[in-house]
Amino acid sequence: MRIAFLGTGRMGTELALHLLPDHELTVWNRTASRTQRLAEAGAAVASTAAEAVADAELVVTSLFGPDAVRETVIAPSLIPAGVTWVDTTTVSPADAEEFADAVPSYVGAPVVGTLGPARSGTLGVYVGTPDDGRREQVLDLVAPWADPERLRGVGSGREAAVGKLLANLALAVSAQGLREALALGEATGTSAEATLDMLGATGLAFIAGMKGPFVRGERSTEGGDFTADAIAKDARLMIDTVDGAASDGSSRPGSDLPALRGALASLDAEIAAGHGEDDFSTILLEGAERTGE
Repeated sequence: MRIAFLGTGRMGTELALHLLPDHELTVWNRTASRTQRLAEAGAAVASTAAEAVADAELVVTSLFGPDAVRETVIAPSLIPAGVTWVDTTTVSPADAEEFADAVPSYVGAPVVGTLGPARSGTLGVYVGTPDDGRREQVLDLVAPWADPERLRGVGSGREAAVGKLLANLALAVSAQGLREALALGEATGTSAEATLDMLGATGLAFIAGMKGPFVRGERSTEGGDFTADAIAKDARLMIDTVDGAASDGSSRPGSDLPALRGALASLDAEIAAGHGEDDFSTILLEGAERTGE
């Protein structure tokens, strides 16, 4: 197919590279230099989003958040009538409903995972639309991105958005748990390495294994897999979703996300200190440890 791919940041580039062997790709990014890898791999580069979608049979977006989707796609009525729009952007359930109402061909397809799984084609992917034909088409399209056991078709973009937010909530809260476990270990005279080892027999084993290389200084947080800015943005979507449900009476009184709010406070402190573009493992480190200096 002729595919327009809009948004070639870290994740978008990896996703687009998987499509190049089988499709004719035209790419666009607000910062043109971020299309270079794809151009070198054989993609055409458009100077505007409108130019990219002009002859497209399908459009994929991988943007920073719902506001970027509104600006790039919704406000200019970018998607040609009848053309399937596959949005991998992390959005709230309400955002997904808004986009589906505005563009009937909308398919929510958020991905679960970081750059390593993206490169190896082992991400989790939700594909959400009530249109059975489009869902099957997109499931086939995105199969190169996904672990087959983690590729799921669901009945709406809203449901896909919920799945993605749940995954990132688990990631943010477990990272905060690891931060606090390391603090407890330090307070008891236990080394970070010993703490990581002991966590291997706990519910924090996954995050300790994922972020252990950053804690040990084996990897720098600079240019990391998932930035503090990005996961903080997702955390705010989750909090806004719960706050909105509480205010309109659709969730039980007193519903809140205190653990997530704690994680967001840690992330915001790092962002304020100038580490928003670092891997979110920055919340686990101090000083020179953060960047492997």
